[in-house]
Amino acid sequence: MSKQVYISADYDQLNGDQNVVEELNKWGRDNLHKVDFIDMSKVSSGSVANSDDCRICDLKAEFNRQINASSAAIFVVGDMTASRTAGSGCERISKEQWECTCTPYKQNTNGAKACTVSSVSTPSDTDDVGSINKYSYLRHEFEQSKKKKKTIIIVYNSTRNESNWLPIYMKGYENDAKPFWKIDANGKKDGDYSYIKEVLGF
Repeated sequence: MSKQVYISADYDQLNGDQNVVEELNKWGRDNLHKVDFIDMSKVSSGSVANSDDCRICDLKAEFNRQINASSAAIFVVGDMTASRTAGSGCERISKEQWECTCTPYKQNTNGAKACTVSSVSTPSDTDDVGSINKYSYLRHEFEQSKKKKKTIIIVYNSTRNESNWLPIYMKGYENDAKPFWKIDANGKKDGDYSYIKEVLGF
């Protein structure tokens, strides 16, 4: 039986960390390690995001569902991760519905629309992280994984420990984060799965 593992990463096409995600997905497709990786790009291109009116809160709610169904979550940290703010534009947490607008996902050219959320409440300790918040998508994924006590794996998109890349919300995980890449005998950069395998029990 395969394990479902969630991947959180920065998908910016110019300065993101998709190279690590692509490498992980190659590993997940082999016959030895039965790992079903679910990453933000798959969620963002799925049925929820296909709606013409998909909002920030809809995506965050779907992230919650996928994280809940996963046994672990891998967070890829690059040199831009800490500064990413995508997903943090919702104002409903602090304003009335009639005061709020937001831009539906992938509909930036069509401008903002009126908020669709009529009421908000404070989640209990056992609830999911609320989808109405000011977190970036990346922070939301981390907070949900932490709240639901998922196994958290943090890797740097680097051959070195880059503790200065960790966002403030990952404070306390400095000793757990490891470089994803290693340099092999031929001087080629290669994915180092030893840490991930150990944590996942392979």
